[in-house]
Amino acid sequence: MIDRDKRVRENIGLVHACAKRFNGRGMEYDDIFQAGCEGLIKAADRFDEERGLQFSTYAVPVILGEIKRLFRDGGSVKVGRTLKELSIRAAKETAAFTAKYGKTPTVSELAQRLGVDPEEAAQALGAAMAPLSLTDADEEGGGQIDIPVESPDAKITELLSLRQAIGELAPQDRSLIIFRYFQSRTQVQTAQALGMTQVQVSRREKTILQNMRQKLSG
Repeated sequence: MIDRDKRVRENIGLVHACAKRFNGRGMEYDDIFQAGCEGLIKAADRFDEERGLQFSTYAVPVILGEIKRLFRDGGSVKVGRTLKELSIRAAKETAAFTAKYGKTPTVSELAQRLGVDPEEAAQALGAAMAPLSLTDADEEGGGQIDIPVESPDAKITELLSLRQAIGELAPQDRSLIIFRYFQSRTQVQTAQALGMTQVQVSRREKTILQNMRQKLSG
């Protein structure tokens, strides 16, 4: 069994990944990171291995919860113009994809349509959520605070877990997955880039995906 301190040390990258989702929204990054660390510690204290979840799957919502509480306590969440524009595009592309394929796109599929990294697509999804307007304790009812009702925690959790799994692959296996699923290369193109045959790529790809599915599901 992994002790709490070791679990915190080994998963500090989750805090950075979550904190970056909120960077540039009117709060110092160090403060966001600190709140995320508090969430990570809480997750490490409460995590029960017998539930069958990966620690990252359990920890991400807790980390995000602490960060969102920081924003609720500290004031308004500001979204930059670039992110606003990307969120509008993300909403349009999501609608078009859903109309064409009958399902909502995954983060990777949306990122490909937007021409951005999956991380930026996930951030755009969060910015696209409808805001909840709260009235300040102003006698004239003047001030309003806009905060997101919720963020796409499930998609972010999925993305972070996937990135962690890919990062733990052997270098050649990692390159194979990146070529095939992030750069949309064919098996033949991937084989040429890695010095393999198409048959070798096909077989290795199936093995890697099977292993990743087992890891992500358990």
